[in-house]
Amino acid sequence: GIINVASSTNLLTDSKNVQLVLDPSLQLLSRKQRKLIRQNPGILHSVSSGLQTAIKECKWQFRNRRWNCPTSQGPNIFGKIVNRGCRETAFIFAITSAGVTHSVARSCSEGSIESCTCDYRRRGPGGPDWHWGGCSDNIDFGRLFGREFVDSSEKGRDLRFLMNLHNNEAGRMTVFSEMRQECKCHGMSGSCTVRTCWMRLPTFRAVGDVLKDRFDGASRVIYGNKGSNRASRVELHHLEPENPAHKPPSPHDLVYFEKSPNFCTYSGKTGTAGTAGRFCNSSSPGLDGCELLCGGRGYRTRTQRVTERCNCTFHWCCHVSCLNCTNTQVLHECL
Repeated sequence: GIINVASSTNLLTDSKNVQLVLDPSLQLLSRKQRKLIRQNPGILHSVSSGLQTAIKECKWQFRNRRWNCPTSQGPNIFGKIVNRGCRETAFIFAITSAGVTHSVARSCSEGSIESCTCDYRRRGPGGPDWHWGGCSDNIDFGRLFGREFVDSSEKGRDLRFLMNLHNNEAGRMTVFSEMRQECKCHGMSGSCTVRTCWMRLPTFRAVGDVLKDRFDGASRVIYGNKGSNRASRVELHHLEPENPAHKPPSPHDLVYFEKSPNFCTYSGKTGTAGTAGRFCNSSSPGLDGCELLCGGRGYRTRTQRVTERCNCTFHWCCHVSCLNCTNTQVLHECL
């Protein structure tokens, strides 16, 4: 379920020439994934858009961390981190799965996918002064397609398989649980005597914020086996907290089983670029501060002059005149 940029001989190109393949081994889409795309005309662009949105959100959420969700144009867009079982991998799987679900659900409502529409079934009992009548975003189709499409690229029955499936589902559930009711007022002279309501998808920033909080509180797990032939396949193999005193992870939690690498320095083995050359905040005691971000290596300070448009005035009618203002910025860069 991880987005990768393919080589020139291994492409799946959508209508906007975004070259995508959805498996870390750089195989083309599976037979099941290709079938799902054929059955749902218009959905490939939605999948592509959702994955690109997820990448941007990942970068924004971790912009001030040592691991800042780096991507490349190589065979694996997220690098070697996706082959590990750490917190960062958990977030990548959750945010990309959420991105597909969110984008597909929204595209259904916009009418850009032939096999789905907005959801007229999502209606409650209503209230004394309002009723269901709007067309809700189709989160049910988004979750179902996301589960069928994204999860189908996961193979095996080991701990990594269980972790990836769990985090995929956590991403989808976050989109679902963050949906909110929206209403439109009806009445004379702008009064709100009657309201028509529907369910609306959250902004993807809200989804990213929730998943970032769950990243910080992620649960470390081990491979559990009930050891009973009476248990179903799903029940037989499951995730358990590494610390028996901790409660089992909920379906909303992110899970991991491996300690994160040291993102402070470069390592070819783990594929971490380090923080050398990153800009830091010299006055911050937090994770974006120069002491923590630079890993104690120190930092250099330099100034640069920046010219921007300023003091803009609108003239009737119709043009805007601005001055050019030059400011000096002080930048701190990790060594």
